[in-house]
Amino acid sequence: MTASTSEISVSPHTGPGLDPFESGDHEQVVFCHDPASGLKAVVAIHSTALGPALGGTRFFPYASTADAVSDVLALSRGMSYKAALAGLDLGGGKAVIIGDPASDKSEALLRAYGRFVQSLGGRYTTACDVGTYSADMDVIARECDHVTGRTVAHGGAGDSSVLTAYGVFQGMRAAADVAWGEPTLAGRTVGVAGVGKVGRHLVRHLVEDGASVVVTDVADAAVAAVQAEFGQVRAVPDADALVREQLDVYAPCAMGGAIDDEVADALTARIVCGAANNQLAHDGLEKTLMDRGVLYAPDYLVNGGGLVQVADELDPSGFSFERAQARVAGLFDTTRRILTTAVEDGISPATAADRLAETRMREVGRLRGLWVG
Repeated sequence: MTASTSEISVSPHTGPGLDPFESGDHEQVVFCHDPASGLKAVVAIHSTALGPALGGTRFFPYASTADAVSDVLALSRGMSYKAALAGLDLGGGKAVIIGDPASDKSEALLRAYGRFVQSLGGRYTTACDVGTYSADMDVIARECDHVTGRTVAHGGAGDSSVLTAYGVFQGMRAAADVAWGEPTLAGRTVGVAGVGKVGRHLVRHLVEDGASVVVTDVADAAVAAVQAEFGQVRAVPDADALVREQLDVYAPCAMGGAIDDEVADALTARIVCGAANNQLAHDGLEKTLMDRGVLYAPDYLVNGGGLVQVADELDPSGFSFERAQARVAGLFDTTRRILTTAVEDGISPATAADRLAETRMREVGRLRGLWVG
């Protein structure tokens, strides 16, 4: 069923004080308002140079529309680079729904959102993100053909956090190889900030690899669950306390902006490698970390495992966990290549990653007639 203008109002306007052209390099930014269900959503398509855009839908109580727009623009841009670095024939996009998922999420709202995504004609395929789950994708799919990350019962790949964590772990192993000459976290102390969907699986990999793990989370129940499963895991009260621990690796696995100037100055870890998107609070922090001798594994590189998993769901033969996992394992080699290049050339890992991603987008995009520059 396609979206109906009587049900869904899609507007090119962002509202007072916002200009959609401020996104600069984005191909398309689309807004949706469905008063009947309370839906307020924004989809940002950054690039389709490699293929149709794929990215999750974040359901979050943003303080303002401006905050939501800022987040979706940054997230969608990261998805373009993430897909390119993961070797996928997909572009970068992202969506946000403004509201509290605990109180505002409903079947009517999700179905209205599904009609909204359907109206984009396949330029954007949605999946899970913060505040949305595989069961939500099942509801959205009742109105939309362009959905992935569905439950296994409905033919989907299920929870993408499993392979997201696996990819972060592979990236962390690669960073350890570059920093210390061995691709293992055995004997190292790793601080994990956020032990929800992804962080919990990452802790398991780290413990199995022989690392000492220190965790924190704003949800006490999440910390309790991890400690119940892994008795040797130690917890600290908050992220500030975790940063000041004597760590070898710091893994931000919650919301973005985890590394600001204060954190960069206080950080004791040799490596930063985590699952959170947009970990650096502002431009220039990658240089600050480099100057302090901290090896930063770009988040949009190492957290690409979830994207690989939901992308595999789109394969005509159906989802294969083994095939997706093998592809995610390749993030080890890609991360090691990028970090090694950065160290040898004296540039930040983010610069090295961007160059590699942009080269692929440029080469493939020109072949498809979709790249200018």
